[in-house]
Amino acid sequence: MKSTTLVIMAAGIGSRFGQGIKQLTSFGPSGEIIMDYSVCDAMEAGFDRVVFVIRKSMLEDFRSIIGDRIGRQIPVAYAFQEMDDLPDGFSVPKGRTKPWGTGQAILACRGIVKEPFAVINADDYYGKDAFRKVHDYLISADWEHREKFQFCMAGFILKNTLSENGGVTRGLCRLNAERALTAICETRNIVKTSDGAAVKKEDGSEVRLDPETLVSMNFWGFTPDFIEELAGGFERFLKDLPGHETTAEYLLPTIVDGLLKEGRVDLTVLRSDDRWFGVTYQEDVPYVKQAIADLVRRGVYPEKLFG
Repeated sequence: MKSTTLVIMAAGIGSRFGQGIKQLTSFGPSGEIIMDYSVCDAMEAGFDRVVFVIRKSMLEDFRSIIGDRIGRQIPVAYAFQEMDDLPDGFSVPKGRTKPWGTGQAILACRGIVKEPFAVINADDYYGKDAFRKVHDYLISADWEHREKFQFCMAGFILKNTLSENGGVTRGLCRLNAERALTAICETRNIVKTSDGAAVKKEDGSEVRLDPETLVSMNFWGFTPDFIEELAGGFERFLKDLPGHETTAEYLLPTIVDGLLKEGRVDLTVLRSDDRWFGVTYQEDVPYVKQAIADLVRRGVYPEKLFG
């Protein structure tokens, strides 16, 4: 059977969440964090290794809180996403304070990940179904003998991915009549409404969305050739930026959407009906703790995941 790796993106500053490193907040009954449940589900699905993408300044805390413990269950490696990790000839614009987004996070795995891999956010709970489906796709895809990239994405139902405490960013999926993905529209400030979901604009107006729309939650299945594609794409991204740009991000949904428009990728959407939950705001913490407690009570997880 093919080897597969789970890449967990945990380098984000999480400025909306408030003080502390939100990816390392305890939520489970025995001190588990959200990543514990993701790793548990990934191992159950058949993934062989975990790569954490973090900032170097997080390494000591990260290892003591999760890395060393997870390393006793499954092989672990680290990749470092830094703001100044740029191609030759480029420098950090004055005033920039954070790394360059999820595309740069996966590019940080260059030389570390050489097998088909899944990508998830550190602070999102996805459920078991998505891990099984993405893993099974990765071990069955014949990517080495195809002209196009062969990727997959776990697609979640929009209404199952919203926060009670503010707007979120989601990649809205556009499907054709055959239910194949044709475009991803990265959409900011999607809010939960009494009758579904809407995009809330700066002037206070709202644009209604179909709550049954499939969305990307940054749960991808990629093949290792994608990492080299990211290297060239990142350099083009930087070349096109104005010299004073301080907030632009090199984002996976935008990158994949570009490949779709160019006809360079066949992307399979694997629908999951599981309910997502995660921590976007400090106020989300009680809800997430209760959601995990409910899963434990129902027997989905034991009270203590790892010894």
